[in-house]
Amino acid sequence: YIIAMHIFLQDDIVMGTLTVRENLCFSAALRLPKSICQLEKDEKVERLIQELGLSKVAGSWVGTQLIRGVSGGERKRTSIGMELIFDPPVLFVDEPTTGLDASTANSVLMLLKRMANSGRTIILSIHQPRYSIYRLFDSLTLLVGGRMVYHGLAQDALDYFSQIGYTCEPHNNPADFFLDVINGESTAVALNKLNNSEELDEEQLSSSLKGIEDRLVEEYKNSSSYKQTKSELERIVQGQDYSTRPKSRTITYSTSFCHQFNWVLRRTFKNLMLNPQTSFAQIGVMIFLALVVGAIFFGVKENSSGIQNRMGALFFITSNQCFSSISSAELFITERKLFCPYYGFLKITFHAVLISPCVQIFSGLLVNLPSVADWLNWLKYLSIPHYGLVAVEINEFIGLTLCDMRNTSGLEIQVCSTGEDFLSDQGIDYSTWGLWQNHLALGIMTLIFLIIAYLKLRFIKKFT
Repeated sequence: YIIAMHIFLQDDIVMGTLTVRENLCFSAALRLPKSICQLEKDEKVERLIQELGLSKVAGSWVGTQLIRGVSGGERKRTSIGMELIFDPPVLFVDEPTTGLDASTANSVLMLLKRMANSGRTIILSIHQPRYSIYRLFDSLTLLVGGRMVYHGLAQDALDYFSQIGYTCEPHNNPADFFLDVINGESTAVALNKLNNSEELDEEQLSSSLKGIEDRLVEEYKNSSSYKQTKSELERIVQGQDYSTRPKSRTITYSTSFCHQFNWVLRRTFKNLMLNPQTSFAQIGVMIFLALVVGAIFFGVKENSSGIQNRMGALFFITSNQCFSSISSAELFITERKLFCPYYGFLKITFHAVLISPCVQIFSGLLVNLPSVADWLNWLKYLSIPHYGLVAVEINEFIGLTLCDMRNTSGLEIQVCSTGEDFLSDQGIDYSTWGLWQNHLALGIMTLIFLIIAYLKLRFIKKFT
């Protein structure tokens, strides 16, 4: 039989600029099938808010680094609610107490305990919980180096370790005691070390710890708990034919691509409007740069100095447009956990950042391209700023007449040239096709990068 299950990650998967209710509604819209009407989805969200004890903060922002939001415990409960929206009978939780104080961590575990009592199976990983949390566990599994050293009832764990020679001292936290035993630092192990008068070097100490791990594993394999667990597993798999099942796992979605895209797009726009770091700040920076560039290059003259000023302004604008798109990498860093850990796409982005200074040299401002050696001249075709700069140069210099006063044999003579002459000196084709081929090249490069990004995201391993 197949059991529907879901995994709650250690990192929060909520959008800080949305309210608690909006985050849960977003999860319901994407995870519940379209056969369920919107009214039923809203009712389900409200019931979940009541169950999680989030009624008082349902209309409050979750919060970001710049926006004051709900408390850590309420944020964690909201994250859990995102996974509970479609009532999975089995829920895997990865360290739900990470980053929480003792009181808040206890309240989160009490919530999970209530869910377990109501019929859900909660499987969680946790590191050194305090006793008030430990006593909530029904079943306990201890691992060392990926190997199991105990699995059984949590209340029987101390008796088991006592039987194999490790006794927990009074008033000691059982969770700390188990970790000390596994690491070879328990009182029983420490006494054995004191009885040995010789100091162990690093190699001997590593060998000693390895021996303790092997002993714990062997003791468990010989225990009645292990035999009982093994027989239970054999009973479950008995009669099941696993040879015909596909080895690869596939991801299915409850809603269509268009439905998902619509909701993600709406959430992104709302996030941009409510997050000043990514909206108003960037708008303010662009306005400031526009005013500075406009003031510096205002009223350029139609002479040789005007050529330099125009080229400086055009190059700055083109480069700024190219590098401003690099800020999209921050979006994948901050929101990758909201979707999936697609590190491969980030590698593509950061590699482009490293390569761009090299290809920017061949944009046409820092070097005269016709004078570059043939075995290097081809690099201009890889330079994104090159196509943008050439296009705006053609747009700017066509039809200009540039004149300078020059002293020749004591006489002041006006020497004039056209913008077309300057473009020819730069090796630029200023015909109609010469202009639009830059647009075509940029469009093709954009399409190629989008295809690469899609393929990287499409075929990246989603089960790690």
